[in-house]
Amino acid sequence: MAEKERQYKYRQEIQQMMYVSGEAAEPTVETTGMIEEIVRQQVVEILRLCTELAARRGSRAISINDLIFLIRHDAPKVSRLRQFLSWKDVRKNVKDSDDKGVDGADIGAEDAAAAGAGAAGVPGGPGPVESVDASRKNKKAKVALPWEPSSFYTQEVPERDDEDDEEEEEMNHITLQRLHKADERTKAMTKEEYVTWSEYRQASFTYRKGKRFREWAGFGTVTDSKPSDDIVDILGFLTFEMVQTLTEEALKVKEQEDLFRERTGGGDKAGNGGNGTGNGEKKRKISTLFDPPSEGRSPVEAKHIQEAFRRLQARTTKSRAMLNGSKLQAKYGLKLF
Repeated sequence: MAEKERQYKYRQEIQQMMYVSGEAAEPTVETTGMIEEIVRQQVVEILRLCTELAARRGSRAISINDLIFLIRHDAPKVSRLRQFLSWKDVRKNVKDSDDKGVDGADIGAEDAAAAGAGAAGVPGGPGPVESVDASRKNKKAKVALPWEPSSFYTQEVPERDDEDDEEEEEMNHITLQRLHKADERTKAMTKEEYVTWSEYRQASFTYRKGKRFREWAGFGTVTDSKPSDDIVDILGFLTFEMVQTLTEEALKVKEQEDLFRERTGGGDKAGNGGNGTGNGEKKRKISTLFDPPSEGRSPVEAKHIQEAFRRLQARTTKSRAMLNGSKLQAKYGLKLF
């Protein structure tokens, strides 16, 4: 057991990520180790593909666009990643302002007040044009992607005030579903439980572990590119998403397995040896995220993770369309999720 724990480097972080994703019971070392191996396999594949993309551009360095290009078909994830990068840029600008002796929060407040004064016609206040320019400086930077239609033109289309709202309505449907899941998991929590859950949401493969992560991911072996801080942060974002996706799918597998056992009588302990009178005495208990594991509540096992990974690697019938009528065997690489 001790050898397995030394072999895997992110057991604690994976436990916390699984906890946030809905797994209340404590998983085994084998389960967290399998998740770590799957995530590492995904990261190595990402670096390999990004290296190929960079080589096509005639560069040895991996860029942010190379990473985003690999997940471009997953619009909700791209949207969340762009928001992540935008807010990171905001925090960086605020930090730079603090280093110069100016408080970023006060800047925003002063601009808002000045804009109000200018609009109301107060003497000495800035005009409407100046207030708009000041507010734009504090606005989140929009992450532009070279394969978007807007990048095909030399002139940029002026942004509308409601453009961000339309983008959120169009691309953040799955994100809103995830927020709804998080709300369902936390609505019955106490204050202490919610504080713990919020703390575990900060779990990361990369935060203050940059050197360990670079060695673990294969920088220097899989790719010669030296990663920038932005590349490492993006990979940290993606690895959290991988653990969350894998855990949620494994919980579905376990739920289906438990339901099957319940229907077939394999997991009905109350009915064994009884005369059928105990069915009316059963009371369904509403479980919450922080319930201690009871006798009938077991954690996700390695077999559930394995089945969840198999489902996430499943190909659609559309991917086999080009092979219809041929005897060629379909060859697929690792599917990113």
